[in-house]
Amino acid sequence: MSVSTHVLDAVRGRPAVGVDVRVERRDGADWIDIAASVTNEDGRIGDLLASADMDAGVYRITFAAERYFAGSGVEQSFYPEVVIVFRVLDPRAHHHVPILLSPFAYSTYRGS
Repeated sequence: MSVSTHVLDAVRGRPAVGVDVRVERRDGADWIDIAASVTNEDGRIGDLLASADMDAGVYRITFAAERYFAGSGVEQSFYPEVVIVFRVLDPRAHHHVPILLSPFAYSTYRGS
């Protein structure tokens, strides 16, 4: 299984550089941290999670939106964090989770 992401800054119309991103796996009622990284100059993390040992299950990616926008000169963000929860059915498949981000809105989809 592999997980990647691409964060685009909708305010500036360019990649969101330096966004802190965390991945967790659900284990019953708990969440277990399994990976963390920061978006590169293209707003991407190509290898956020890459492991042949990962299982099918429920995962979540957390994007530190408020921290990113504060560092970019935006005074306030309505969303301190953006959390995307997704299900992995095929552990051998690649899962790309892109996000279009602004201080007051976001959108996401399953990418390729």
